[in-house]
Amino acid sequence: MRKLFFILFSISVLSFYTCDDGDVITVDFEFDETFEACGTDGLVFYKTKDDPSESLSIIIKELDSIGDLLVVGDDNTYEVDFSLSSTNVFNYRTYSNASLPTSGLFCSDVPLSSVKITKDIESTSGNVHIKTVLTEDDNDGISAEIEGYTNDTDGDGILDYLDEDDDGDNVLTKNEKPDPDGDGDLSDAQDTDGDGTPDYLDTDDDDDGVLTIDEENQSIDQNPANDISLDGIADYLNPAVATKVPATAYRQHTIYQTYVVSLTVSNFDLEIISLDVFDFGILDDGELSTSRKETPDFN
Repeated sequence: MRKLFFILFSISVLSFYTCDDGDVITVDFEFDETFEACGTDGLVFYKTKDDPSESLSIIIKELDSIGDLLVVGDDNTYEVDFSLSSTNVFNYRTYSNASLPTSGLFCSDVPLSSVKITKDIESTSGNVHIKTVLTEDDNDGISAEIEGYTNDTDGDGILDYLDEDDDGDNVLTKNEKPDPDGDGDLSDAQDTDGDGTPDYLDTDDDDDGVLTIDEENQSIDQNPANDISLDGIADYLNPAVATKVPATAYRQHTIYQTYVVSLTVSNFDLEIISLDVFDFGILDDGELSTSRKETPDFN
């Protein structure tokens, strides 16, 4: 949990604020590390908590959708700043409800009648900084650090850490058992022909003189793993089958993408508390996990 600490003479998660009418508000700034977003006429970033029921929200009118934050540059990052104003507002709210609804609290065309706001404090000055970082991976069971960020074993133009098929034999790396016990140590990687080159890097896995990619004797679908002619063993792993069917294409690759969107607010004043920098957290949204397709040119 992220906590804002109000420091007087001791550290506490509680701060006390006296309104003009003499009421004393006890504020407990303890929220989850993540936040959510919604909206079409401006984007609202928000987080809520119960016991007591509170919310923090920021509306940025210049943004139309989460997609606006996912346009990263060549370095796979995107950063942008917005000024808080009369339209870009940072709000802290308290509610009389014992718990808050899981949806519809923000960005609803019709306000929820069951929600009762007791205090609504806003800051219209300060700065909002948003940073997006894109991480891509092939999810092949080998960490990007081990594969290296510059290696391209098969020379197909897709770097190994993004390449589902590192050796270009049309058999997925993860299906060639590069790390059978999943401990991160590749010394036990499957090596069918025992030549010292693990299958996931071996272009002729059974050492029968026919490249794995050319052992599609049953169905030419860029997948040698489903071609079985003898003894229930895939032809590319069976040295007794050495029939060559020249490949004409590489299989399509899936590259998995994860966006991490973080937000900080600085130099704001919510009356109850002012901070140089407040870490609003990390965006939690289904749009942040996606993928793209790429098919290497076949030479």
